[in-house]
Amino acid sequence: MTLDPATLARTVRVDDLTLRYYEAGSGHPVILLHGSGPGATGWSNFAGNIGALAEHFHVYAVDMPGWGESDAVTVDRLDHVATAVGFLDALGIDKAAFVGNSMGGQTSLRLATEHPDRISHLVTMGPPIGPVPTLFGPGGGPSEGLKVLIEAYRDPSPEAMRRLVEIMVYDRERFATPELCRARSEAALARPEHLRNYVEGLPKGAPLPKWADPALLPRIAVPTLLLHGRDDRVVSFESSLHLLAHIPDSRLVLLNRCGHWAMIEHADEFNRLVTDFIAHN
Repeated sequence: MTLDPATLARTVRVDDLTLRYYEAGSGHPVILLHGSGPGATGWSNFAGNIGALAEHFHVYAVDMPGWGESDAVTVDRLDHVATAVGFLDALGIDKAAFVGNSMGGQTSLRLATEHPDRISHLVTMGPPIGPVPTLFGPGGGPSEGLKVLIEAYRDPSPEAMRRLVEIMVYDRERFATPELCRARSEAALARPEHLRNYVEGLPKGAPLPKWADPALLPRIAVPTLLLHGRDDRVVSFESSLHLLAHIPDSRLVLLNRCGHWAMIEHADEFNRLVTDFIAHN
């Protein structure tokens, strides 16, 4: 299914914020939550997945506050779980499957621990699970990928975006194209307030000032699918091994030749796995 983002784009008010989201399909609601990074949006993260998933489900890909065409916020206003619950309320959705990459995966984990009545299925791709060794490199510093991501916020040039995309994926030649790097740069530069708020908020914990409580992971009762790239240089696959060990109804698919963007690098397999998982669990 080939989709035009302009025809799928919607806006909704959540509290006093306007959010951009993309909607397609019908059936059980599935919420797609993007990762962080300059130029990241619901569409840029999930353009290769929305159409396939919309053949089976009612899909919503959301630009979270501070990203894409949604309103800008400072770190003091960042609470993606509150935003996700508000989004469900605003659209009259009682319960949905949540599919989250990286930052979006951590948001989905926290939502599953704090609002278990609002989530039917949990799917994560490369989520950080807190300030533990899986997110940080030797000596306790940021991972290689996180360093490049932060630098791209400070310098969102096409060259910086090339370095960012290259470290996010395994197959650089296929995915780090000049067109993609230029598009990501233009998208980031179009919203300088997002860049500024992210960088200024780093000392206060942006983009995730609040994390899921690891002690609550065993209480997650919904079916959980963990997808992770073996070659992830942003968040080590060990984070998903930790989740597998602590979430009772979970299963892990570890993909070789895959970086931080499983839904992009292995889109067809991702779409099949997620469709089958939500449809049959």
